[in-house]
Amino acid sequence: MALRDQLRIMVVDDMSTSRGLLTQALDSMGIRQISNASNGPEALGLMSKSPVHLVISDYNMPGMDGLQLLHALRSTPKLNRTGFILITGRAEKSIIDHGRSLGMNNFLKKPFTPNELRSCIEAVVGRL
Repeated sequence: MALRDQLRIMVVDDMSTSRGLLTQALDSMGIRQISNASNGPEALGLMSKSPVHLVISDYNMPGMDGLQLLHALRSTPKLNRTGFILITGRAEKSIIDHGRSLGMNNFLKKPFTPNELRSCIEAVVGRL
């Protein structure tokens, strides 16, 4: 069975359009086990019931930004090994360095292509 058939991914973004575009891109790669959350607390609640292999999260979200979500994941024993990709329109060194210090696995700068998304994911989980 191919990795893409087993991989469970959660997309976290406060913008429904962005969640839809990411889900569509993942689906076109053959990834079918995709869940969505519109914010960090919702994502944490869903993952506590049904863990995923990889979180793809927007950085700029109200209440809990992507790096705060990452910190919460890394602080939760059941979820601390979950792969994490940050998506941001502001790929500033301070944001990326902070993400790396928290255990971020990879990041992607907006706008990006489906091929860039695939490469970013494969750098974390292996060849799809």
